[in-house]
Amino acid sequence: MNRRDALKVLIAAPAATFTWTEAEASQAAAAAQTARAATTAKPFVPKFFTADEFKFVRILADIIIPKDERSGSASDAGVPEFMDFMMIDQPARQVAMRGGLAWLDVECQKRFDKTFLACADAERTAVLDDIAWPSKAKPEFAHGVAFFNSFRDLTASGFWTTRMGIDDLQYMGNRSVARWNGCPPEALKKLGVSYE
Repeated sequence: MNRRDALKVLIAAPAATFTWTEAEASQAAAAAQTARAATTAKPFVPKFFTADEFKFVRILADIIIPKDERSGSASDAGVPEFMDFMMIDQPARQVAMRGGLAWLDVECQKRFDKTFLACADAERTAVLDDIAWPSKAKPEFAHGVAFFNSFRDLTASGFWTTRMGIDDLQYMGNRSVARWNGCPPEALKKLGVSYE
């Protein structure tokens, strides 16, 4: 199982309970579209994140959803710009976001005597592995776990609501079916049921 498939499994349950109103989904999609359009014309200037925080968010989002043979990375899809929009749109998230980024910096300072941005990929992964699996995390990492869960959910929401993310899921949408032939045999077999 590759990292992207593992991420999909991990976020399936929490994502299933996450609901947006139609207006929120439209607003977020419009903001992401605007952010992507702006990045092609001129560099995006975050309204919430500082320049270093925005670099941090780009790196972390791309660790969560890296570029692969099927699609681009989270930053290729405009996820950091989406997160900047969400921080302005939902001010209640701001303290947790800044606090979580600071927590990761402090943890990297403790372990490697450098910030998250200055760490090598392997060092970043070592810290993230300690907070990415809530059931395996040590109690002293509770704040990091809470932040990472929220950040991962926001990354996934931002990515899989873009055209790139929808294409990555290979979602075909609602399609009319001229004739319904029932559930495919391989699905019935997987479920352990039959028509008889």
